[in-house]
Amino acid sequence: MDLGLTGRVALVTGASKGIGAAIAAELEAEGARVARSSRSTERFAWDTSDVDGAGPLVDAVEAGLGPVEILVCNTGGPPPGEPLSFTREQWETAYRSLVLAPIALIERVLPRMRERGWGRVLNVASSSVREPIAPLVLSNTHRSATIAGFKTFARQYAADGVTFNSLLTGRIATDRLRDNYGSLEGAEEAAKTQVPAGRLGTPEEMAAAAAFLASDRAGYITGETLAVDGGLLQSI
Repeated sequence: MDLGLTGRVALVTGASKGIGAAIAAELEAEGARVARSSRSTERFAWDTSDVDGAGPLVDAVEAGLGPVEILVCNTGGPPPGEPLSFTREQWETAYRSLVLAPIALIERVLPRMRERGWGRVLNVASSSVREPIAPLVLSNTHRSATIAGFKTFARQYAADGVTFNSLLTGRIATDRLRDNYGSLEGAEEAAKTQVPAGRLGTPEEMAAAAAFLASDRAGYITGETLAVDGGLLQSI
């Protein structure tokens, strides 16, 4: 299947490892020109809590590769803990990273997407936006807000050829899951009985879904949240 991504310019944040790195690699394999951004990247370094840095990041990418046509908003999750144990600063940091940072990027890339009549904006979220996970209240709260924003943007800009969709992670074999379970082996063992598919998902499986939603073929799909979870979610 030709996804029509050859030559498209993509910006993937949080792309140094895990799901972000897999998405960047998949887009590149489909012929896109990809800018990988993360705190540790030399050329396109950006910390998602630095909302004011979103503009300079987009400027640097567009100066090097051209106007951003595909934006993938991805970042690591906030720390787990008791729901009322977090400080005001931790709440505000999570809000900047998970809500304000994606919006700041969208504000910069959307005008040109609308002018060209083509754009794809993807948000890597979590299954917790449908079924909240008790220790992850910061993620539950702020990722849900971003999903609502994407739904609003999707309706507003659909006629301009710009789509907004979100991917919901289930139990994906990443460092985040390893930290939550103590080891990936422990997470894999739990998945045998807790995930209908009987195993963990891979970053590459997330990336395959992302590439499709970023493609020409997915032009009539917008405002959606696609769970890549092996059947984990029970809600409709």
